Amino acid sequence: MDLLNTLVDKGLRRELPTREEALAVLATSDDDLLDVVAAAGKVRRHWFGRRVKLNYLVNLKSGLCPEDCSYCSQRLGSTTGILKYTWLKPDEASQAAAAGLAGGAKRVCLVASGRGPTDRDVDRVAGTIKAIKEQNEGVEVCACLGLLSDGQAERLREAGADAYNHNLNTSEGTYGDITTTHTYADRVDTVNKAHAAGLSACSGLIAGMGESDEDLVDVVYSLRELDPDSVPVNFLIPVEGTPLAKEWNLTPQRCLRILAMVRFVCPDVEVRIAGGREVHLRTMQPLALHLANSIFLGDYLTTEGQAGKADLEMIADAGFEVEGTDQVTLPEHRAATAGGGGCGSHESSGCGSDEAAGCGSHEGGGVCGTAAAAVPAGEPRTDLVAVRRRGAGTDLAPNA
Repeated sequence: MDLLNTLVDKGLRRELPTREEALAVLATSDDDLLDVVAAAGKVRRHWFGRRVKLNYLVNLKSGLCPEDCSYCSQRLGSTTGILKYTWLKPDEASQAAAAGLAGGAKRVCLVASGRGPTDRDVDRVAGTIKAIKEQNEGVEVCACLGLLSDGQAERLREAGADAYNHNLNTSEGTYGDITTTHTYADRVDTVNKAHAAGLSACSGLIAGMGESDEDLVDVVYSLRELDPDSVPVNFLIPVEGTPLAKEWNLTPQRCLRILAMVRFVCPDVEVRIAGGREVHLRTMQPLALHLANSIFLGDYLTTEGQAGKADLEMIADAGFEVEGTDQVTLPEHRAATAGGGGCGSHESSGCGSDEAAGCGSHEGGGVCGTAAAAVPAGEPRTDLVAVRRRGAGTDLAPNA
């Protein structure tokens, strides 16, 4: 297919595809899907080899959010029944992070719900970063705390943070339909603040909220312009009790096309499969590893994910390898200028993924290890959505 040959050539040169080419990827047929995956896989392997970076989420503060993001289980007025708790102490957060690091994660994403941190909140997170780094040599820490005020990104950098995550989530044209308590421009401003402070910027999107192909291309092109080091791709988890609970718009094939389009537009960036992969990609998750070079290990912020052991087996069975702490994620030309490596998800405030998205991933993790009855093709897989009841904020062991 001439389109795919052109996109591979452009990806190897870091050349931006045209909007028409990006839209054409989303419009390809199921018959051409494996060709699309193979083409985008060439670009992924050129810049990242067969390495898969593992990231681990710690939800520092769950629920209690004043923002009205339609996709998020932690939103104002949520009736989802998620865990709700205020700030974890530094030693509690460090203990939660240790489980993911023991499972092979090289980055910890510290997420807190809310519009944005107060200066006191930044001090709290600084103490948590210090505790994690003192106990785990070589670990990367990404903060995802919502909208930043002047000077806060610099303070997080001084405290040892490597990256900051704040997702754009959707196109500027449709943002007001999803959230009314802050603006698209507010999110762009926070990503720019992270950049300016020397943090590795992480910013991504949520697919499946009823957006058009044009909206998806718009947000990915906006991300390319912002130039984050990491782009988490979240797939909406329609959680009961949120305004988007009935939005089941994704198929595994659709998810793969979206990931391929993101890879072609952002060829040398860490593309992370974030929230919702278990729910929407399901048994086709291994194919997605040919497109993305990063995933979250274990559970998400408010929902359960695939068992950590199953994640590691999937990576090995697909012929990939877990990226070590001694390996640099980004290609040399990007690593030289990056503050770190890129988080990936967030709550309503804006980590890199969110509720439906996932801190990079988020809300929508799938149920760990549940055996589901056969579900007719095209039917919503509500059986794959379970509220997190273990790990941070509980007395039960985490999934890592």
